[in-house]
Amino acid sequence: QVQLVESGGGLVQAGGSLTLSCAASGRTLSSYVMGWFRQAPGKEREFVAGISRRGGSMPYANSVKGRFTISRDNTKNTLYLQMNTLKPEDTAVYYCALSTNPWGVPTIATGYNDWGQGTQVTVSS
Repeated sequence: QVQLVESGGGLVQAGGSLTLSCAASGRTLSSYVMGWFRQAPGKEREFVAGISRRGGSMPYANSVKGRFTISRDNTKNTLYLQMNTLKPEDTAVYYCALSTNPWGVPTIATGYNDWGQGTQVTVSS
């Protein structure tokens, strides 16, 4: 059974930066597609970014393209999300997720099999 643990969330002013990490145990992340999602109060969980097993494919949501960067360090079994130029609308709980999909990087939540507990990101204006 895989365990995904996010960290790095917090309170930041608009225009600031944060880096989220997702440490995995129980499975070798290099065998799986990974993704980041977020959920704001009263809203559906939405796709933020994903990364293929070797990092060759990295789709992003339009709302974060050019500001967020997803990466993975398979030697450390860790997934990252570098978030720059943060906006108040980025405020949400951020989740990392693991996918066994063999055909690419899913951009919907049902494409992922395992989830972390989430980390809160709050951006003040």
